[in-house]
Amino acid sequence: MTKTSAARKLDIPYTQLPAEITTILDGYSDPSILVSADYRILAANRAYRNHYSQGDNLFNRYCYEISHNNSVSCDQAGEQCPLQNSRTTGEPHRLLHVHHTPNGTEHVYVETRPIRNKAGHILYYVEILRHTGIASTDSKTQGLVGNSPAFNRMLELAQRVAASETTVLLVGESGTGKELVARAIHEASERSKLPFVPVECSGLTESLFESEFFGHEKGAFTGAYAQKIGLVEAVHGGTLLLDEIGDIPLPLQVKLLRLLETGTYRRVGSVESKYTDFRLICATHRDLKKMVEVGAFRQDLYYRLNTFPITLPALRQRREDLPLLINTLLRRMTEPRKLSLHPDTIEILTNYHFPGNIRELRNILERASLLVDSNTILPMHLPEECRNAKNKLFQGQTPSDSGQRPNQGKWLGMETPGEIVPLHMVEERYLRQILANHQAAKWKLAEKLGISERTLYRKLHALRTTPLP
Repeated sequence: MTKTSAARKLDIPYTQLPAEITTILDGYSDPSILVSADYRILAANRAYRNHYSQGDNLFNRYCYEISHNNSVSCDQAGEQCPLQNSRTTGEPHRLLHVHHTPNGTEHVYVETRPIRNKAGHILYYVEILRHTGIASTDSKTQGLVGNSPAFNRMLELAQRVAASETTVLLVGESGTGKELVARAIHEASERSKLPFVPVECSGLTESLFESEFFGHEKGAFTGAYAQKIGLVEAVHGGTLLLDEIGDIPLPLQVKLLRLLETGTYRRVGSVESKYTDFRLICATHRDLKKMVEVGAFRQDLYYRLNTFPITLPALRQRREDLPLLINTLLRRMTEPRKLSLHPDTIEILTNYHFPGNIRELRNILERASLLVDSNTILPMHLPEECRNAKNKLFQGQTPSDSGQRPNQGKWLGMETPGEIVPLHMVEERYLRQILANHQAAKWKLAEKLGISERTLYRKLHALRTTPLP
């Protein structure tokens, strides 16, 4: 390939780049771009152009314009930016982002690598974009769905640990989807073609634990009429999920620790030691560290399990995902029916605290789908505890008959009705008051303010760097 043809393939005059750059980009099968320190795309390989450009010329356009449909860089829009981190540290950086494509949004791992000259000075940055199939922003897919910052932080940790053999501890409230996350980690690992075996640890007695986990020989005890293979033998080569690990009694924790430390076990009634190999994922809604402090959980087992903890956000911490979760659950439960929610129903659910998290949301929607005779779920179809939720947009403040709020001068950022202050100060004061009284999701707040969610995050970022008036 000549320099000219290589340059044409990369959408950039070849005189602007060393020949090695074209070779580097062309060597990646994943979408890859060369960017300057000010976020401008200098070159793009074929995979990137096919996935993002829609035939447009990419040269000298901003990477955040293509990937995020945004007018400012990610760090200015309230998100972490891998390029900004590489600029600060001079080192490669990897980060999970949600990117816009002609086919919709998707979770992408962005890896930024600095390119230096012989003197060690950074000339460019290579960004490699790898699609992650561990979750989706599409309600039509199976498995994990989400797009909120809290969900993405959890997802990044799950993606990072998936390819390793490290033991994972999933911590979260009941109903947050710990088994789904564990299965997603398994499916993204090298063991994905081998068994995934979930085990509910609650209520296991010592005899049941040994028989279920290790199996037994024929005649080992009364009722053992045949040999039985245990779960640790059945899971060999795959992934074992111990759900609610905090509920295992202390005597059984010793046996579990020995299995994890040595990988060996004996069937009940046998003297022959057997070996098993599996990836371990544990899940719990309990605070294991506090259980260790009070003597309810073995310290040595805790440190054996707590290698890579991942906290799953409660639903109230990821309210931005509510519309996506609602659409996903309704589609999975009610097809071929096409159910939707009345705006008042959405408002009620947005302000509900969901103590049972996603499991409770699913139960609410399933109940409503059975009660509704039309295609629209109304507030009357929701449980009474949802309709009686007290979380309102402006707690303790209601519009008067004239349509204005009490103390309107205060809400407009003025100490007295006749005071005149700069408009930017009015906006700052107004946003601070809104944030102090509004507990709903940021996407909902942005919708009520008539701005985009990214614009809201940008304004909030400015607030954090502006002293109180």
